[in-house]
Amino acid sequence: MADNFFGITDLGKQRQNNEDTFIAQQGSNNRYIIACVIDGVGGYSGGEIAAAIARETILQRLDKISGEIIPALVDAFHIANDKIWQEKQTVKEHSNMACVLTLAIVDIETNQFYYAHLGDTRLYLLRDGSLVKISHDQSFVGFLEDSGRLNEKEAMLHPKRNEIDKALGFKSVFSNSSDDVETGQSPFLPGDMLLLCSDGLTDVIDKAEITEIMTDSASLKTIGGRLIDAANHGGGKDNITVVLVKNDKAQKQHLATKPAENQQAQTPEIAAVENTDKVTSHQPVKTNRTFPILLMILVIGLAAICIAQYISYKPKETPVKKAVVVVPVKKKPNSQEIKLQHVIDQSKGKLLLLSDTAFKSPVIISQSIIINRDSLHIKAKGNITFQADSGYAMPAFVLTSKTKKIILDSLSFQSFNVAVCGYNQALELKNVRFVNCKTPLQNIFNLANNKYISGSMATFLFKTDSLPKIK
Repeated sequence: MADNFFGITDLGKQRQNNEDTFIAQQGSNNRYIIACVIDGVGGYSGGEIAAAIARETILQRLDKISGEIIPALVDAFHIANDKIWQEKQTVKEHSNMACVLTLAIVDIETNQFYYAHLGDTRLYLLRDGSLVKISHDQSFVGFLEDSGRLNEKEAMLHPKRNEIDKALGFKSVFSNSSDDVETGQSPFLPGDMLLLCSDGLTDVIDKAEITEIMTDSASLKTIGGRLIDAANHGGGKDNITVVLVKNDKAQKQHLATKPAENQQAQTPEIAAVENTDKVTSHQPVKTNRTFPILLMILVIGLAAICIAQYISYKPKETPVKKAVVVVPVKKKPNSQEIKLQHVIDQSKGKLLLLSDTAFKSPVIISQSIIINRDSLHIKAKGNITFQADSGYAMPAFVLTSKTKKIILDSLSFQSFNVAVCGYNQALELKNVRFVNCKTPLQNIFNLANNKYISGSMATFLFKTDSLPKIK
């Protein structure tokens, strides 16, 4: 994986200085690739200073990263924010500086990537020719676009497009919750490509054009240059920065082969045909009449014995009819179920992103998906619908008693007797749809055995909306 990351930044055609910067390099242990795009907030004095502080801080904090990845990313954001805030208090000319950024860590060994995001720089994942926007713009226009109230073209032309809600340096301290820093992780499969970019790219060229450039068979350096050229051709009204990371491991393809025993069986059949042709062309075929005569005698003898047994047989009592119990055959889980269960079991962070390029809707469920995590946020990127297999009567998802907080986000469940079964109100829903589900949710309480119980069930706060609310 020698040529699998590349970064480039460009002044654009209308700016006098470049407030963007980026990171595209391997950490000192060569296991992780650090990719980051940082945009000094335009119009604020010292934006390039804030971007430089953030870049230096991230490299120092993540150079020898170990342990949990996402907490380390958030910690780097905290440290950078503190340093930017101190610089603002010290230098009067820099009192309004800030920066927005998107940071990704790619684990080459495990084919995973982790990210943290703040502001309106963006993270995209290209898989199988489909480009998926992973991050959310933390702005009013970004919210309108993500929620479907504006389409891409309308959002690109909106007068408040560049007004952001969050950035490093906007406040002295921010929390670890997703209300400030958006974080997540996802599989990074062979052939996948990540794009991190500043709004100087996405304010000018749309997703379709970006996809067309990225899916062209070219080096990352060439793709990066073409993206910069396209943005400048569209006006280049802002600084333009692009970072690309590709998983260039060989994609595994399994060719269908015939079983060895079938292949061996074909050879004598061909040989027999050839020998028959040779024999019939030179001499008549001899037949053996002895075997049919012996076979006829044997059949007559067996028939006589059966008739004698039938005549002499007298039932002593009426036979008792036995009930026949039909045991349903348990279906084997399909490939999507197996992959989903594996991804849930192996996920290490608090956020698990499920892309509709990896899980094609509808995902047919024939066995319950078990969630045995203390806490996990499962979020769909795109349209993902889970549908009950024919005759399937069990829940789609089962939360074990170990779970404390499980968030299901932007998923759909269709035609289940029970869609989700959980314990002790550990479940939280965000933009979840239930279609033709007899019992959408089933909650089980663990109570002490043979004890007197007092209390009441807390009020459930489920709300309905015609459109999903993106946070």
